[in-house]
Amino acid sequence: MNRVILGGFLALVMVGLGLFWMQGRAQVERGAPPPDPAAEEIGDPDALPLADAGDLTGPEPPEASELTREQRRFFRYDRNRDLKITRNEMLSTRTDAFRRLDTDGNNLLTFEEWAITTSDRFAEMDANEDNELTQAEFATSAPAPRASSRPSCDC
Repeated sequence: MNRVILGGFLALVMVGLGLFWMQGRAQVERGAPPPDPAAEEIGDPDALPLADAGDLTGPEPPEASELTREQRRFFRYDRNRDLKITRNEMLSTRTDAFRRLDTDGNNLLTFEEWAITTSDRFAEMDANEDNELTQAEFATSAPAPRASSRPSCDC
């Protein structure tokens, strides 16, 4: 009960402080000097310049791709382009990563297989073998950037 009363009291104090702060700002703005008429004749130095484009025309906008983003994502999985994604097509993108982890080749991933792979990766990153990774050592685990013919943005 005391917490509720104390919370309500603090809320009222905060509202009161906010009102005093707003009134103080209003009085400061009321006491501000009027704008300089000479500056209005010259023009605002911070305003953007105006230009008459006249008969100039810009380049044509780029053509949009025929496929939407969702269609492109769909076709990454639909390998045979039959407009249906089978289970094998969906899983085919992940099989290489699974095979690297499945060291005994029995198509079952055990905790030990995962732990060995993770431990080996940690040992590769730990250059000074102190069982701790510094920021520089951890940075060596970053994936290599993919070489792409596309620009980094779709501007």
